[in-house]
Amino acid sequence: MKIAIFGTGYVGLVAACCFADSGLKVVGVDIDEEKIKHLKDGICPIYEPGLTELLKSGLLAGRLEFTTDGATAANDSDVIFIAVGTPEGEDGSADLRHVLKVAEVIGQNMTSEKIVVLKSTVPVGTASKVADCLKAFTKVGFDVVSNPEFLKEGASLDDFLKPDRVVIGCQSQKARETMEKIYQPFVRNGNPILFMSNKAAELTKYAANAFLATKISFINELALLADAVGADINEVKKGFTTDSRINPAFFFPGVGYGGSCFPKDVQALVKTGQEHGVAMTLVTATDKVNDRQKTVLLQKIKKHYGKLDGITLGLWGLSFKPRTDDVREAPAFPLIEALLKENVKVKAYDPVAIKNSQKYFNSNLIEWCASSADCAKGSDGLVIVTEWNEFRNPDLKQLASDLKQKIIFDGRNIFDPPTMRQAGFTYYCIGRDAARGLT
Repeated sequence: MKIAIFGTGYVGLVAACCFADSGLKVVGVDIDEEKIKHLKDGICPIYEPGLTELLKSGLLAGRLEFTTDGATAANDSDVIFIAVGTPEGEDGSADLRHVLKVAEVIGQNMTSEKIVVLKSTVPVGTASKVADCLKAFTKVGFDVVSNPEFLKEGASLDDFLKPDRVVIGCQSQKARETMEKIYQPFVRNGNPILFMSNKAAELTKYAANAFLATKISFINELALLADAVGADINEVKKGFTTDSRINPAFFFPGVGYGGSCFPKDVQALVKTGQEHGVAMTLVTATDKVNDRQKTVLLQKIKKHYGKLDGITLGLWGLSFKPRTDDVREAPAFPLIEALLKENVKVKAYDPVAIKNSQKYFNSNLIEWCASSADCAKGSDGLVIVTEWNEFRNPDLKQLASDLKQKIIFDGRNIFDPPTMRQAGFTYYCIGRDAARGLT
């Protein structure tokens, strides 16, 4: 069995490398000639732990190749995955132009029956649109399968190789048997392959991301209330998540969610509801709470300093989460933009995301630092936005010496408030300030 995967972005590249690792013959397709050249040379375009090693292993074994020739790849493959981007449109809906363009290429070049698999995150009903597009260009038989991904950036290889579940939306027995064969190596631990209709599979992806986003917004809103009433959000969290009905995962207060999935998928689900006359009230509120949460650190900073003009702040963490260089919808960015408007000099550091971040800013008020220590030196305060492991255990004496003022704004609650207070820091965090008598 030979597989083609159109799109070598985050989802497509992880899928290609993991399928090749399971013994399948895989060709990755992209229109970006420079990216394809790098991939052929074993150079990974994204930061993801373990992915470069898997890429090189697949190339060396001869099971993984890359090309810009979509026509040949479509014709020569038995199963074709579509894993191109579905960016958010101006109205919040998912833009399907790239998906349908790939479907057109497939339809124009298939000379035998194919199974076309939608791996991209797409709205309910997209499988039918892809089927209609294929029918317009070919009389050859095909199946359209919906196979949403559930990958966490920073842990995507584990998620793909050992999935909690695999969701497959299909109609024919042939498609079911083929997809079961493809995914069987990844579910040997007994986790299920869930077969359902295409529409149910499409909705499942949005349901999962919207629910996780709602959990984040819920704990963030509670954290604001905890600060207001003088409670410790960690104690509150422990108190309600020990209920056997409530899974504690994703209940971590912070400065809001970001990335390429949650913001876009929440908006797309709201738009889908509008198109079908169903007001997604809870999901809409989730999005609004997240927007508000991204301003929390700025409010704390303004309250502490009063006038911001001319101060210098060190900022640790630019990626939207640890273990990735992805800065899409990163909470650090609106904070930086707001600080720059206040004429604040920002010294920024991230272990892997500085290069991607530099594309978004053009200001002489930003200094891109080579280390967390350089970032802190001479700063009037330190702001923590992303909880990279290397930030969790700093030398507090050295940090106090490096900072001009011993002030920390911790947007991820990575430190213990009493410990920081004993070390002489003025320490602000999320949902724990008032409980510890801190200002």
